[in-house]
Amino acid sequence: MPETKQTVQSIPLTEQSTDAPPTRVVIEDVRPQVNHGRFPIKRVVGEAVVVEADVFADGHDCLRAVMLYRQEGETDWHEVEMENLGNDRWRASFVVEQLGYYEYTVSGWVDRFATWRHGLEKKHAAGADVSSELLEGAVLIRQYAESAAPDAQAWLEQRAQLLESTGVPYEDRVSAALSSELLAMMRRNDPRLNAATWSPPLRVLVERVRARYGSWYEMFPRSCSPEPGRHGTFRDCEARLPYVAYMGFDVLYFPPIHPIGKTKRKGRNNALVAEPGDPGSPWAIGSEEGGHTAVHPELGTIEDFDRLVARAREYGIEIALDIAFQCSPDHPYVREHPEWFRHRPDGSIKYAENPPKKYEDIYPFDFESSAWRSLWEELKRVVLFWCKHGVRIFRVDNPHTKPFAFWEWLLEEVRKQYPDVIFLSEAFTRPKVLKYLAKCTFSQSYTYFTWRNTKAELTEYLTELTQTEVREYLRPNLFANTPDILHAYLQTGGRPAFQIRATLASTLSATWGIYGPPFELCVSEAVPGTEEYLNSEKYEIRHWNLDQPGNIRDYIARLNRIRRENVALQHNWNLEFIPIENDRMLAYIKTWPPASNYLVILVNLDPHNRQGGWVHLPMEKLRLAQDATFHVHELLGDSRFLWQGAHHYYELDPHVCPAAILRIESPARTEKDYEYF
Repeated sequence: MPETKQTVQSIPLTEQSTDAPPTRVVIEDVRPQVNHGRFPIKRVVGEAVVVEADVFADGHDCLRAVMLYRQEGETDWHEVEMENLGNDRWRASFVVEQLGYYEYTVSGWVDRFATWRHGLEKKHAAGADVSSELLEGAVLIRQYAESAAPDAQAWLEQRAQLLESTGVPYEDRVSAALSSELLAMMRRNDPRLNAATWSPPLRVLVERVRARYGSWYEMFPRSCSPEPGRHGTFRDCEARLPYVAYMGFDVLYFPPIHPIGKTKRKGRNNALVAEPGDPGSPWAIGSEEGGHTAVHPELGTIEDFDRLVARAREYGIEIALDIAFQCSPDHPYVREHPEWFRHRPDGSIKYAENPPKKYEDIYPFDFESSAWRSLWEELKRVVLFWCKHGVRIFRVDNPHTKPFAFWEWLLEEVRKQYPDVIFLSEAFTRPKVLKYLAKCTFSQSYTYFTWRNTKAELTEYLTELTQTEVREYLRPNLFANTPDILHAYLQTGGRPAFQIRATLASTLSATWGIYGPPFELCVSEAVPGTEEYLNSEKYEIRHWNLDQPGNIRDYIARLNRIRRENVALQHNWNLEFIPIENDRMLAYIKTWPPASNYLVILVNLDPHNRQGGWVHLPMEKLRLAQDATFHVHELLGDSRFLWQGAHHYYELDPHVCPAAILRIESPARTEKDYEYF
């Protein structure tokens, strides 16, 4: 339905005066909304909010319903007429155009004039005398005119006189009563008596497009040195930018870049005792050199960091930082603000534990201490500090170990000053906790994608993320690996496994990421019996041979180029799984009709063996006739061919290429049209 929008003066979203009878209109099941309006839904600039609601009343009177919306801070509401979809379900939409928050609601009322007009039309068509109804119409028109503008009042008065004038031919009076001009004027001047309005208004958080679509590359700056054995610097990271840009990543994410504590420092492979020269874990933040607003001196200075941020922008890359709200025992906070930490009866500060693991190099904050307000304010200052240094994307470490109320407050406070900031929630935790953090307005969320590897698991999980109410508040960021997670699938599947997971992550979701260079180098060595990388960068500086044989950087670069060139891959809600007759193969489509972009993706989930199957194309969704002949461009291998009809057999050898991204170019006309391929 085309959007019919007008701006109306500010109106109270409450019931009518107590002098009026109660409204007869009921409004129910307004969607979208999250937790009955407790949290906002999410959109990015340029996206539509499609609002539906049940609007009905007793009896058989005609109703009208409108959707009202405005950006928070605006006084007046914008109004869009809602379309009746049948069965008392109504719909309208609006497009969000600015960062920040919008409000929207639904209002409905009995359309007295439309009800009268409908009755008049039926009686007249049945041959009944409607003289009395015409007089009733004149009264109704004058009632509407009372609240109309002066020019409308005059016009309506003339129509009222026409309807009640016995000097005018009967049929002319009926025609005037049923005219479209009168209907339009009455709709514009409807006093909307006893209207019902959904209250309080629902909210939309509007972010920039990067919150929905992007490619993340995680990298340890200290391992960027081209010389083995030397600590990397921000200047070394600058030199690595062309490499990251070549692979097509637009977000370069660093683990913590702060000074690292020495007390209880972890050694290599998480050893409890560090050897001389061991650099420690970047997540053990703070030393005599500073805390969360300082940079590790071996990386460089804050000016070097600023230069790196500026240089990255020249490559179309944003720098994202890790926000890890915890401290090493050497952090200045421990000395200056002991009240921010939990203490044992003997007065010592409690370190972090996850039995049997002990994290003696980390002190968690006590968010329930009596000094919680000053702690919250200080942590807000930390985020704002990095915002002032050009950072607009933050990956938040373990947010599920801090209070939900803190995140709600912090994210809203930061957005007041920097509405373009993006927060990624790293919450590998229980499903309801993960989802609740997403509701607390984190822009994106890590997911359980790493542990979803079979056809059934992937289909069920991605359907939940993209086709249920979860999509209104949770935007998935599908990381194929992290410094903490080297899944058994990657440990045992060889190079094809890395290609398969990269293809799935980059095409199932509009936002994906990898931890490199281990991912593109297909590093698969783990601590036996665990998902931990052997010789992990979390505890030591690594030197990577970026040209190592067997790397898949060209494959990753092609995936990201395909994502940039196909708008269908830049959205999440357009994912649809389609049948393929092999449980080791996954088939799905992503389409974007406004850009005539229709993709069919086929993935062999078996990293060891060739697999094939009959795929059944949803021709209507691909805008094709059932027996159409059409061009297909396979984007990974850059091959082209013709297909006809809906059923096709496709085979994939994981040792050649484990996936196919098929773009449906156009319906074919003649063989001559195909020659240019």
